[in-house]
Amino acid sequence: MIIGITGGSGSGKTAFIKELRSRFAENQLAIISEDNYYKPRNQQFEDPNGVLNFDIPDAIDEQRLINDVKSLLDGQTVVLREYTFNNDLATPKQIEVFPAPVLIVEGLFILHRPLVRSLLNLSILIHARDELKLIRRIKRDQQERNYPLEDVLYRYQYHVSPAYQQFIQPYLDKIDLTIHNNDHFGIGVEIISSYILSKLEANK
Repeated sequence: MIIGITGGSGSGKTAFIKELRSRFAENQLAIISEDNYYKPRNQQFEDPNGVLNFDIPDAIDEQRLINDVKSLLDGQTVVLREYTFNNDLATPKQIEVFPAPVLIVEGLFILHRPLVRSLLNLSILIHARDELKLIRRIKRDQQERNYPLEDVLYRYQYHVSPAYQQFIQPYLDKIDLTIHNNDHFGIGVEIISSYILSKLEANK
């Protein structure tokens, strides 16, 4: 079973998935994140002002992502490096993803990719109000990526917001389930956890 989880930047996808991950063993649940498939900085597109735009589908190595999804479906372990190209202070970790009966594929553009979209048994949108997404983005990019405030605001206005409108919004009517994360996503995690458990039990 493949579950797709998407949502705008700052919606809380990462926190949601971390909580979900903590509830299952590695042999029950596998997770593939688009974040770890960004192309190197020298292959990224520059906008008219010379700022690298990480919020477009071409920023991701789609073929490598799809190959790894197929490998997991074939029962093979996937080894990849954590993406840290946009943070010079971070040291990338090696990530091992083991095959499991339930696979989560998460990222901004998963619904925009026809092949990935066609594989999904369930699609989930993590949603939050725009002002909350902006606040979360500011905190994350300043603390984790060492971006100055001006840079964060520029990217949100010219990269992040247009990306949501172009690559997520057109697929909202195809989403199976929307989880609101304005205050918390506790109930959403409980619902998805119960759903996954029911599928695992049914396949025993």
